[in-house]
Amino acid sequence: MKDCIMAAFKICLTDNISNDAVKLLQRKGFAAELVETLPEAELAKVIGEYDAMAIRSATKITLAVLENSGRLKIIVRGGVGIDNIDVAAATAKNVAVANTPGANTIATAELTFGLMLAMARNIATGYVSLSAGEWDRALFRGVELAGKTLGLLGFGRIGREVAKRAQAFGMTVLAFDPYLPEDVFKKIGVKQVNLEAIWTAADFISLHLPVTDETKRIINQDAIEKMKSGVRLINAARGGLIDDVALAEALDAGKVAGIALDVYPSEPPAPDYPLLNKKGVLHVPHLGASSFEAQGKVASEIATVIADFLNYGSGNSIVNLKEIKV
Repeated sequence: MKDCIMAAFKICLTDNISNDAVKLLQRKGFAAELVETLPEAELAKVIGEYDAMAIRSATKITLAVLENSGRLKIIVRGGVGIDNIDVAAATAKNVAVANTPGANTIATAELTFGLMLAMARNIATGYVSLSAGEWDRALFRGVELAGKTLGLLGFGRIGREVAKRAQAFGMTVLAFDPYLPEDVFKKIGVKQVNLEAIWTAADFISLHLPVTDETKRIINQDAIEKMKSGVRLINAARGGLIDDVALAEALDAGKVAGIALDVYPSEPPAPDYPLLNKKGVLHVPHLGASSFEAQGKVASEIATVIADFLNYGSGNSIVNLKEIKV
């Protein structure tokens, strides 16, 4: 009887989620399929045909998409952030919303640290110069990480992994996260501070926050004015955390020495994006979770979350479990 129930469940996976997730769900008896990323209007027409949907960052689950939610029971975001899902609208439709918070942690932390190193030592620009037949070592003189202060905005899983790597390089680490108790910071030797302390003390600032009303454009003109001259910033979290125009102006003025970006307000960034193709800015195309290992972990976690919820009505990573009827 249980196999018959499971076979009746139809699962949609999109946004280039690894086919491993499909195979894992099929082995569990579910009817799972991969589909291409759909525009909002098309997604709204078909979402009600599925019992579960798994997405990454490209698909937007809006109020309009959920208007005809049909048989939909759960949406799983492969990754940490759920800001591309209207959780309130899903809850109103009695649809569970979940993420896979542990899957991307190491991949994103390592990319963040790679961006910091590449920016500090001008690795990308040095490569471009040498590939063009030039040889100008003095032009690409950089700075060392040892002895510098790293300020982390957000001290969740990814922030903590970045802190460990920074400490191994001899950096002092400060972190701002008002939602965590002091012992979380003390456990790995990081000092918990307020934003003012980050602005005035940090040589490098790395962002590890979701976009909320409180955090949107947290890097703005007022904050930049309080920062140390020559500060360098890394954003591998969300594009909406920074004021692009203010940062571009600060870069031109020499207040900010460098910026490394993995995320953008819209993806891909528009041709007139203020920080695109700008000297002093290192760009990569949202590679935070793009490791073979991370994709495998995401696939495994997605399959587990969906199976546990559809079979048992449970799940540790469901963010609105208390607000829905299972």
